[in-house]
Amino acid sequence: MKILGKTSLASMLACITFGNPLFAAPAEMIQIRGGIPNAMRRITIDKEATIGFLGGSITEMKGYVDYTQEALKKRFPDCEFKFVRAGLSSTCSDAGAFRFGKDILKKAPQIDLLFIEFAVNDNQDGHFAPQHSIRGIEGIIRQLRQSNPQADIVLLYSANESHIEHYQGGETPHEIAAHDSVAETYGLGSINFALQVSRDLAKEKYDWEKFGGVHPAVFGCRLYAEWIDRFFAAAKAGKRIKKYSLIPAIDRFSYANGRILAVSQAKADDAWSCSVPEWDKVPGKKRSYYTNKKILHSAMPGAELTLDFTGHAIGFLTTAGEDAGMVEFSIDGAPFKTVDTYRNDYSKILHYPYVVMLADELSDGDHTLTLRVAKESNPASCGQAIRIFGFAAN
Repeated sequence: MKILGKTSLASMLACITFGNPLFAAPAEMIQIRGGIPNAMRRITIDKEATIGFLGGSITEMKGYVDYTQEALKKRFPDCEFKFVRAGLSSTCSDAGAFRFGKDILKKAPQIDLLFIEFAVNDNQDGHFAPQHSIRGIEGIIRQLRQSNPQADIVLLYSANESHIEHYQGGETPHEIAAHDSVAETYGLGSINFALQVSRDLAKEKYDWEKFGGVHPAVFGCRLYAEWIDRFFAAAKAGKRIKKYSLIPAIDRFSYANGRILAVSQAKADDAWSCSVPEWDKVPGKKRSYYTNKKILHSAMPGAELTLDFTGHAIGFLTTAGEDAGMVEFSIDGAPFKTVDTYRNDYSKILHYPYVVMLADELSDGDHTLTLRVAKESNPASCGQAIRIFGFAAN
């Protein structure tokens, strides 16, 4: 039973040219691979463990995380669990890599197990090419392994209409293929919710409406939690806690040193304001998470700032609404380039939060970013506003 019309998206997948069999869809939903031996030992022997969940709105909502926590307490009643939730709506794997230090490590520096869920957002929010998904997912993994080489990791691939259409058409969604190539390379467990949902729908075990859609209903969330519980049922504890060696990176430009630089580190001219915007005067819907923050903002063409940073990537975190503008930027005195922050798919309905990547293949070292508000703006935009919540550096 197909839930969508049959539309070939092979052109989207054509950009996966690695020639790597790892991009083939796994036969089973649950892939144990290297397992979670350290986490299982902490749970079953030490009887205390810290479990983290990093992802988008599917992780943030009341849903599979809550039911997973219940299932873990039921399966391991003698273990004292600490849970760290770091789901944030609309964020993709790149944002996950940049906010990892603040949202995970700062809360749980000795985390035992991290679940990572960004397959849906990399698809329908970020529209990422496979390489960009790899940079985000690998960046998260390497940051965790660098800070805590004993931590275990499991990747989760949630379902949306696009994923189901791909699987029912005999194709692997390219962001899931990208994420799973990283899981395979690092020997990490993965649970492919999207694959199993597509199979269940084809067999008419339930329909998409009963499942609940991208943000699953109770029925769908309980299925996700049940499948995670199956992973734990199959996982084994190690004889001892081991340290994982950090293997060579798949992509040397992955966001393995991703971090957020405070807006106060920039040198901005008087056309910028570092304050909480008067959001009630700004058109468009906003999420309350962003409306009480002191940020760097301007809607004046030519408003300029500079930022010194170290690394090979720079961008900024923004919310792009109906009045989102364009920026011109230069790195180390190079000719200026223009980037449009207005999102045609979201800005009309929401001040959409995302990472505007300006450059992520620079030579490693010290750099200077010059950024200014452009005179031009997207024809669909009603303004030229640029709002910066922090700078994404790597």
